[in-house]
Amino acid sequence: MDRVAKLASQKAVVIFSKSSCCMCHAIKRLFYDQGVSPAIYELDEDSRGKEMEWALMRLGCNPSVPAVFIGGKFVGSANTVMTLQLNGSLKKLLKEAGALWL
Repeated sequence: MDRVAKLASQKAVVIFSKSSCCMCHAIKRLFYDQGVSPAIYELDEDSRGKEMEWALMRLGCNPSVPAVFIGGKFVGSANTVMTLQLNGSLKKLLKEAGALWL
């Protein structure tokens, strides 16, 4: 849990992902298309990935990936992020976290 919290606070947007997950790819693409450069941690490529996956599940992220943190705070997984995008709230969160300037 400590490692997840530490990594999540190192950049304005952090995504915990798996390289083979299509929803993870879609969420990463969403941020890139908005001009955001998130820190991405591929759990299936990290030696401590399973441990981080359990920590994310304890935070309430089910499925465990994609798990998105904005401004060091857990936002949610794909469903939550897409909802925020559709209702216009995502851009506001990104600006507040310093991930977007315009």
